[in-house]
Amino acid sequence: LCLQRGFTLIELMVTLSILAFLLLMGGPSFSEWMQNSKLRSTAESILAGLQLAKSEAVSRNTLVRFQLTSTMDDSCVLSATSANWIVNPDVAATVVGKCATLPAAPDELATSAAPFIIQKHEATNLPVGLTIAAGATSVVFNGLGRPTPAGGFVVNVTNPTAGLCAIDGGPVTCLSVVVSAAGQVRMCNTRFLLPDPQGC
Repeated sequence: LCLQRGFTLIELMVTLSILAFLLLMGGPSFSEWMQNSKLRSTAESILAGLQLAKSEAVSRNTLVRFQLTSTMDDSCVLSATSANWIVNPDVAATVVGKCATLPAAPDELATSAAPFIIQKHEATNLPVGLTIAAGATSVVFNGLGRPTPAGGFVVNVTNPTAGLCAIDGGPVTCLSVVVSAAGQVRMCNTRFLLPDPQGC
């Protein structure tokens, strides 16, 4: 007696139908996860830039500016709606730096040589619809690590094209990067309210 092993055509079709159904059910969740992941990485980049500006201000005991820019060429146009950023010494309020030019001197000498840039970051591969909304184009930290003039700084990162924020019943985990008046730099989830540690 010889036994043949394998799948019949009907068994194969049923298996493929079940797999297709599972993929259709999991597709939206995976898409939401990808959107939220890209949104979080953008917010983390801005957080890193702000933390760098604060630490440089403290270590140099001087004013250091974090600025959002819409372009990374030498015009370095300031923008409150861009994910590109530069950190530079606050040589003067009007000096932004030449974003496409590499510093001619080590970063310790950035205060005396153009382009006056300590570090820069160009945002790439941003998801369609990602929105940055900052309260201002820049914030300056003093030697104590506090924003000057006194006051906070907030950058909201959302993606309206992907849906509503979670706080409004949507699938998007909207985030904010906040600099308090005392100089604390943190990222928070707009879905939660203070005193929740994740809250804004």
